[in-house]
Amino acid sequence: MTAEIFSHLWQSTAFAAVCALATLALRNNRAQVRYALWFAASAKFLIPFEVLSRLGTALGHWLLPPDAGHRFTMVLDVVGPPIVRTVVPPATRVFGVNATAGSALSAVIPGVILATWLVGTLLLAARWVIQWYRLARVARCARVIAEGREVMILRRLEDDRRVSRRVIVLESDLSIEPGVFGWFRPRLLWPRGISAHLDDSQVEAILAHELSHVGRYDNLIAAVQMFVQAVFWFHPLVWWIGVRLVDERERACDEDVLGCGSEPDVYAESILTTCRFAIESPLTCVAGVTGADLKRRIETILNHRGTKALTVTKRAVLMGAAAVALAGPVGIGVVNAPRVQAQADASRSYDRFEVASVKPNDGKDVRRVAMMMQPGGRLQATNVPLSMLVRFAYAIQEFQIVGLPEWKDSERFDINAKAEREVPPGQLGAVGPYQKMLQALLADRFKLTAHLEKREMPIYALVAARADGRLGPGLRPSTVDCAAKMAERARQGVPPPPPGGLMQCGFRVGPGQMTGGSMPLAQLATSLSNFVQRIVVDRTGIDGNFDLDLKYTLDQTTMANAPGPMKAGAIAGAPPTDAAAASDAPGLFTALQEQLGLKLESAHGAVDVLVIEHVDKPTPD
Repeated sequence: MTAEIFSHLWQSTAFAAVCALATLALRNNRAQVRYALWFAASAKFLIPFEVLSRLGTALGHWLLPPDAGHRFTMVLDVVGPPIVRTVVPPATRVFGVNATAGSALSAVIPGVILATWLVGTLLLAARWVIQWYRLARVARCARVIAEGREVMILRRLEDDRRVSRRVIVLESDLSIEPGVFGWFRPRLLWPRGISAHLDDSQVEAILAHELSHVGRYDNLIAAVQMFVQAVFWFHPLVWWIGVRLVDERERACDEDVLGCGSEPDVYAESILTTCRFAIESPLTCVAGVTGADLKRRIETILNHRGTKALTVTKRAVLMGAAAVALAGPVGIGVVNAPRVQAQADASRSYDRFEVASVKPNDGKDVRRVAMMMQPGGRLQATNVPLSMLVRFAYAIQEFQIVGLPEWKDSERFDINAKAEREVPPGQLGAVGPYQKMLQALLADRFKLTAHLEKREMPIYALVAARADGRLGPGLRPSTVDCAAKMAERARQGVPPPPPGGLMQCGFRVGPGQMTGGSMPLAQLATSLSNFVQRIVVDRTGIDGNFDLDLKYTLDQTTMANAPGPMKAGAIAGAPPTDAAAASDAPGLFTALQEQLGLKLESAHGAVDVLVIEHVDKPTPD
């Protein structure tokens, strides 16, 4: 949520900056255009681009078919029998700070920020509501003027301008400038006695000014801006936008009045006379005649020489920018709709497997650990420990899990489960439909209960190692059609290749070797997390699927951080692969740079940690 808020704030700020530049380019044109731009900048704070994107997604769901996604298989080649490992207690200090205290502080800070924001919003809103209530009470007590000089001039102006909403004139005892009260049913508050100081031409100029406010719904626009200021009171930009809105609003009225034939000196004198006998309205949503920078307004009125109309080019640029601002996020949502639709369908329709068998592994082939998502909504796991099941179900690494039992790696299970129908695989490295169903299976058969919490931890960023972006010889763009390969595998029942063989649409991890076929770099980053004991995020900016072949030395660091089954086998003294035994094989970090053209850079970030509350051994079924 915090990331979404900050994203919305910077997007709105950037949009307002673009609008500000546009107003500079249009400074010699009508104020009405600049007024519209500033209102668009204000309204953007209320309309996140995410809303438009979701609108496009909804449209895309209707226009485009769901995408079945990229099917992928991951296999661990394990040597040697598993051994029991002791659970390491979670660290009590993180970066020199007590983890419990840091966690408590992290829990308090969002509440303090939320409370501060809420207090500021309520105080500001309460102030404006009180002022509105006072003006509303004055309007209720004011006397309706049905005839007289002011009403006669007003009705003539309304007829000349063909105004559909007739303005009711209220005579007020309050010494507030003439101003329009109300958003949809305008009422003009006219201070008692001010007409004695104004001649007919001056009264006409003031009334023309107020009708200009009515015609543009300026009170409603000001109310929207006040709402933005109440919600985003902490952002200086919204207050500056409010000042610019009032300034351009009054200048637009001035141009309107002068354009209708009022003399500049007469109009300026009417404003100054009003200022001598009445005070400015306390609310910008009660539009008067004396707002904005009065000195600058008077100078502009007296030096009025007309304004330039928008050229065809400027009109086209403004219309194009508006179309991009609205259609861009919608288009992104339409493009992403198939993937989102498939995930949404999975969340709603694939809560659990229709049938599932969980049995202890018979121990005949302890060298092989496999977990495969197969066509037809099948999930097949062979010789898998609890730690691997939890990692897959929650799309996290083992170092992100706290509280697993001592038998997390020693007890192995075979699982054969099938959903009611075909299941979309979802995104790699994320919780998709298979993961959600496995979570339900763990809760049902293993009685697993757990919760997620955020902890600040070191992470690694996977980036290109070379300045020119060239990849290493062990990383090659893939040309395999995985959808067709997986369909063939489903028809013919072709098993994965033997240990050491390249999987055309999958990823194999063995001691000292990683091989993959048609895999994205994001999946490589996720797999590397198992070996470096940190979350690895893909920041290469390289799209597409690749075939990879990585050989490295299982040194002390990578061995200590290897996935549980693999580490167990190596510690047991089983014979290593050729890659692991090769004396000239580099360490993992060096191998990444030399063979793949990638490297790992240290960074920090908030990491999800799964805290296990309870888990039991399942009853065979």
